[in-house]
Amino acid sequence: MKPYLFGTAAALALAGCTTTAPQETAIATAAEPVAAAPAPAAPVVPDNILLAEWTGPYAGVPPWNQVKPELFPEAFQFAIDEQRREIAAIVDNPEAPTFENTIVPLQKAGERQDRVESIFGVMTSNLATPEYQKLDREWSPKLSAASDEIILNPKLFQRIKAIYEARDTAGLDAKQKRLVTRQYESFARRGANLNPEQKQQLSAYNQQLAASFSEFSEKLLADENSYTTATAADLKGVPQDVRDAAAAAAAERKLPAGTFAIVNTRSAADPIMTFADNRALREKVWRAFANRGDNGDANDTNAVIARIVKLRADRAKLLGFANHAEWRMQDTMARSPAKAMDLMMKVWPAAVARVHEEVADMQALAKKSGARITIEPWDYRYYQEKVRNARYNLSQDELKPYFELSNMVNGMFWSAGQLYGLQFKENTGAVPVFHPDVRTFEVSRNGEVVGLFYFDPYARTGKQSGAWATTYRSRSGLTGDRIVLGSNNNNFTKPAPGQPVLISLDDAETLFHEFGHAIHYFLSDTYYPGLAGTPRDFVEYPSQVNENWVLTPEVLDKFARHYKTGQPMPAALIAKIQKAKTFNQGFATVEYLSSALVDMMLHTDPDGVVDPDAFERQALAKLGMPKEMVMRHRLPQFGHLFSSDAYSAGYYSYLWSEVMDADTWAAFEEAGSPWDKATADRFRETLLSTGNETDRAEAYRAFRGRDPDVNALLKRRGFPVTR
Repeated sequence: MKPYLFGTAAALALAGCTTTAPQETAIATAAEPVAAAPAPAAPVVPDNILLAEWTGPYAGVPPWNQVKPELFPEAFQFAIDEQRREIAAIVDNPEAPTFENTIVPLQKAGERQDRVESIFGVMTSNLATPEYQKLDREWSPKLSAASDEIILNPKLFQRIKAIYEARDTAGLDAKQKRLVTRQYESFARRGANLNPEQKQQLSAYNQQLAASFSEFSEKLLADENSYTTATAADLKGVPQDVRDAAAAAAAERKLPAGTFAIVNTRSAADPIMTFADNRALREKVWRAFANRGDNGDANDTNAVIARIVKLRADRAKLLGFANHAEWRMQDTMARSPAKAMDLMMKVWPAAVARVHEEVADMQALAKKSGARITIEPWDYRYYQEKVRNARYNLSQDELKPYFELSNMVNGMFWSAGQLYGLQFKENTGAVPVFHPDVRTFEVSRNGEVVGLFYFDPYARTGKQSGAWATTYRSRSGLTGDRIVLGSNNNNFTKPAPGQPVLISLDDAETLFHEFGHAIHYFLSDTYYPGLAGTPRDFVEYPSQVNENWVLTPEVLDKFARHYKTGQPMPAALIAKIQKAKTFNQGFATVEYLSSALVDMMLHTDPDGVVDPDAFERQALAKLGMPKEMVMRHRLPQFGHLFSSDAYSAGYYSYLWSEVMDADTWAAFEEAGSPWDKATADRFRETLLSTGNETDRAEAYRAFRGRDPDVNALLKRRGFPVTR
């Protein structure tokens, strides 16, 4: 990956990818100087498929069917050395630095390394075998050092600085000037102005962090590969499709007949906590899930997290920032921790108040039903479902038969066609894939092929939890890349053979969310790779906007059809969904927002000396976290924060983006239709296709005519609006 170029790494950000991207590294060790070594003559490219140009249809595709772990060491080393030679050619150019002889070749450098790391990122996040985990531990620090070698190269930075200082008199157009400014600021922010001793220390910090990210991910994955066993009697109240999936998981693990396995991932645990009448089973499953990484065993992540937080604080101090959050937020829309905290605290009190109301409703229902209990975290989903049913005569289990996965995939494709002219045609089998479950689709617009979409829907052993999107190749006028290669990765529970894949309404919204990232990268059309990626707190905006189309009448009528009868969802059921759409928003908001607030509080600590468990308890107590709830991501399993730097001091981004999302949806409502073509065109042309070619806040104002209004979000969630 080339974060210094804002190339593929930026495309990952554009796609909202939460994959543990390989950390940029190099050949220098912590004790070695970081200055580049003399560049040797270019050698012959080894006969290694990872180093070959991608061939085949769609301007070349990754050779997934030929990837083997033993190929990576040679590929990494050759790609690093080649990139070193490319940088040396820029640095050693005797001509005065110009945009054309410095910035342009810098944008193009490292293309082969990009390809190798794109493939490696997929293998470590989707198929993390012990062999790949070992490679990740070994190569993440090296890749981090390779990136530092470029960022901290004083001669390269002097060329960039000279171009930056002359940017207003060099005849550059607006996009070139923005690229030069972002390039200079990125290098400076990442240590280019440090002295040699400080640069060596910085590189050491970065390498230690890279190794720690790999260690955290490996430990968390091990805990998520564990499971809780149950009997048929234990599963009373659990829907048949969930029971079938648990039976299939048990069979895969060769457990005794009659045993069910509840895998320790959200997609498997949440249905049990929602429907299982057996309270002891709910508690057992909840404790296993909530305590991932926090069991005092070989997979405990607390020590790793403490090390990461301390390293981040020390690095921020070295770079001249008060704390890690101040450093991380320099290139965001919010700009400062204070501004992000201000937004979160505008929402937090109303959300907590709503949770107390929800708990009171659940407690009353439990008492009425004869359950002599006090609501605990493992009861919340179960009794919220009971309250929903009692109040609205609506159950999630009643909805699932209408949300069959393949139908909803067709629905998200259809929506993209109606709004943006994107067409998706399945061609599974026409190109190599990294797992047999992966489906592929040719993407076209106005009769022209614009991309290839890889869809990886199911959870599996070795696959990280959650849902994410990424790109293997982005569109760029400079490099001549026109066909985007991108993926969505979900963790839906794979059913037993021959059974339908029925998903919840929440799952359907997650499906559309990740596809919103895909729409963004298929429509993005920038000339310079360095202007493709967007700020972290903008990345989630297009994806959150896309969730809104799940419950439009047109999508429900055409695609939310009963998996057995093919009948559309009854109007009465749709009416109940609409009536209940603000139900349980206290829980949903507090679950997410507590995680975002603790993230920001953790990373504004200037010293970074923390006991993660103690810090979490104290932070939540200070916030007034309802005792009946737990964070959506507790620190010991918070992969967004500790598998890379990507979302550290940045989990607030979902709320920041949702303010824009709610206000954008209001624009469609004001236009009179969610399918209003003029609004969709303006959204595409102003925000989706332009990458980061203009300031994103300015782009939003160009789209909406003003800044986003937080009241749109509060209104959507059913909270009191502010004036």
